[in-house]
Amino acid sequence: MTSATPEQRLKELGLVLPPPAAAVANYVPWAITGNLIMTSGNLPWRDGKLAYTGKIGRELSGEDGYKCCQLSCLNAIAQLRDAAGDLSRIKRVVRLEGTMNVAEGFAEHPKCLNGASDLINTVFAERGQHTRMIYTNPVMPLDCVTLVVLYAELAP
Repeated sequence: MTSATPEQRLKELGLVLPPPAAAVANYVPWAITGNLIMTSGNLPWRDGKLAYTGKIGRELSGEDGYKCCQLSCLNAIAQLRDAAGDLSRIKRVVRLEGTMNVAEGFAEHPKCLNGASDLINTVFAERGQHTRMIYTNPVMPLDCVTLVVLYAELAP
């Protein structure tokens, strides 16, 4: 699978990139500066609706958090494709930032964000090795569960 393109790897996983989501407020979904693409926060959209709402560790399990981070990341990858025109132009995913809506006392954030990291590492192979940061927020936009931001280096 290492010689496969990111799009081929997505297909092998049985995943289809959704259309890139429009901004929900006064911002752009992605920006390019130099050779760096930065996405805005991507929520767990499925068919134009939030697939998950609530708090991990209360309404949702850690496994749900993993799936939610994966879905938010799939939406972020759709933004990368929109910005780059083709995922094969992504030279490297540099950084993943994940913000989660968690119940007080929940401490399994890293395992949940692995839903996004595992997807990036599989889709982009060696070009997916990234840094990451986890945040929590006591109140999330639209009561979403996760928000994923990606930074990626763009090949000429």
